Amino acid sequence: MKARFTPALFAHAEAVLGLLLRFDYPADAVVSRYFREHRELGHADRAFVAETVFAVLRRGRSIEARCAGKLSDRARLLVALAVTRGWSQRELAPVLKASEEEWLAAAKAMPDADFRPAVRCDLPDWLYDRLEAQFGAEEAVRLADALNQPAPLDLRVNTVKTNREAVLERLAADGIAAMPGTLSPLAIRLRDKPALAKHPLFLEGAFEVQDEGSQLLGYLLEPKRGEMVVDFCAGAGGKTLLLGALMKNTGRLYAYDVSDKRLARLKPRLARSGLSNVHPARIEHERDTKIKRLAGKVDRVLVDAPCSGLGTLRRNPDLKWRQGADAVAELAVKQAAILEAAAKLVRPGGRVVYATCSLLTAENEAIVDAFLASHPEFTLTPASAVLARQGIAVDGDILRLLPHRHGSDGFFAAVLDKQA
Repeated sequence: MKARFTPALFAHAEAVLGLLLRFDYPADAVVSRYFREHRELGHADRAFVAETVFAVLRRGRSIEARCAGKLSDRARLLVALAVTRGWSQRELAPVLKASEEEWLAAAKAMPDADFRPAVRCDLPDWLYDRLEAQFGAEEAVRLADALNQPAPLDLRVNTVKTNREAVLERLAADGIAAMPGTLSPLAIRLRDKPALAKHPLFLEGAFEVQDEGSQLLGYLLEPKRGEMVVDFCAGAGGKTLLLGALMKNTGRLYAYDVSDKRLARLKPRLARSGLSNVHPARIEHERDTKIKRLAGKVDRVLVDAPCSGLGTLRRNPDLKWRQGADAVAELAVKQAAILEAAAKLVRPGGRVVYATCSLLTAENEAIVDAFLASHPEFTLTPASAVLARQGIAVDGDILRLLPHRHGSDGFFAAVLDKQA
């Protein structure tokens, strides 16, 4: 159902955008809080507001260029609706003033070719320069274009409770268009974005929302029945739950994180999942005594390291405006320290998977190369070979997923095996 476009609805979008452009908090948290405070907004109204303000975040630089000096939140929204969302002036009539019609028509007619590449790609200069250096100009443009599209909604089937075929059948029966994922054996991609929080399958723990690319990280770790496994930076536990299911609900799976808030979000998910082999615990830092007690004893460790998150710009477009080159340099120091600490846990013959949702060499290959140079007891095992054993076809010694190539968020992962 489409929202009824009114001046009041436009005013809500303007209010939300004003909050977002302060960049004080993550965009999704700002939008969620606004909707909690304005419960009079229905589902369609919320969808309009969210899609429109996120369009401004995604296309911020080209929208500003088209605004030609009129940098009010109102002008940004009008350009986003007219250009990014393709609305006509007739559709905008409920809010468009006569004095704005000529200006907006000129903004819409401005050719993309007039803009510098970083502006055309809607990226800050520092980020565009890095992506161009890594991927080349043509592929950087294709990557940026994919990052500027909204992400689809992916599910991961919980094999402790059911299987993919059964979930697909149930979704079809409920009129929810869905198809099997192309990468992960447990992924389902939905055509639309229905509200799922009250769906019986969700409440039963039959699935979790998880990007298909993220699911491959669990397959790279390849945990076995009865093993001792650590999810070193567990967060809200999406990958933890996958690992627990891959272990057939056996062994011991420790979910560590420095944030009580993130681990609290794991609790209801864990309760739904039916898993009994997961042990969440908060740690102070990567040198915590809880970790030191496990030194040399663990079979497998997943390090989904804190990172810039630039591979998730389809979902979190504000990150490109909130991150900077200095922040990436600081993160790289932290990432190296975390990988170092995680590697100490692994027994001879064990495995560490180092992963990020970043696109940048500084957070990815540079961290792994430096680690391998100083740890000759570890070797890089080709990711493609590990995945092929599980029926997953992705090329490369490292896993690099990109939205324009794989239809997933951007991910990097390296499989580091310790000599027996």
